[in-house]
Amino acid sequence: METSSTIVTFLNFGLVGIGCLAVVEKFVPLFPSYVLLMLLGLTVSDGATLAMTIMATTIGSVVGAIGWYGVGRALGSQRIEGLVARYGKYVFLRPSLYGRLADAYRGNHFWVTLIGQTLPTVRIYLALPAGVLGLEPRAFVAATTIGTVIWNMPFLSLGYALRGSSHDPVSIGFWVAAVLIAVEVTVILGFRFYKRSIAPPCGTRSRAIPTHTPAEEAA
Repeated sequence: METSSTIVTFLNFGLVGIGCLAVVEKFVPLFPSYVLLMLLGLTVSDGATLAMTIMATTIGSVVGAIGWYGVGRALGSQRIEGLVARYGKYVFLRPSLYGRLADAYRGNHFWVTLIGQTLPTVRIYLALPAGVLGLEPRAFVAATTIGTVIWNMPFLSLGYALRGSSHDPVSIGFWVAAVLIAVEVTVILGFRFYKRSIAPPCGTRSRAIPTHTPAEEAA
C-alpha cells in the first residue's frame, strides 16, 4: 500500500485515525514527522478541529513513546543493545546513536525527555533507553507530553495556515524544524555557559579554618 493511501485510510476514521497515525509514526516513520504534521494541518477545516487534532496527535505520540518505553523495560539492557547492534541500522538507530541517547540520561531526566521530543529521530527512540533505565513513569509521561505539544503544535498550525496557498509545506516545515532546533541548541549552550560562569574557578576552594593552635599541634 502506498504511503499516501495509508494516510488517507487513517484520515477516514477522523480524530481516532489521526491519533492512530501518530502512534504508527513512532514505530514506522512514513514521513519526517514535521512533514506528516503539516500534511495533517492542511486537512483541518477550522480552529476547533485544529485544537482537537493537536490533542489527538499528542495522545498518539505519547502512546507510541510509552510503547517504546515498555519494550525497553521488558527486554532490558543486554537484549536491547543486541537488537540495536543487529537490526538498528534498518530503522536509523545505530548503536552509536543509542549509546548517545542512553548517555544523555546522565543529566536531568525530565528535561532530557522533554527536549528529546522536539528533535527529529531522537523523539522516536529516546523512550527506548528511558525504559531500559527504568525512569520514573509519571515524570517520563509528563515530559513526553509537554515536549510533544511543543513539537506538534507549530507544524499542525502552519499546515492549517497554509491551506489553499501556493507555498510548499514540505520545504517550509524543513526550515521551521531547523529554526526550532537552532533555538534549542542556542538555549542549551547558553545555559551551559551560564552554569560555567557562576561556578567557582578551580583552585579557589576556601581553606578550612584551623581548629587547633600551633602549640596544640606541636604537642
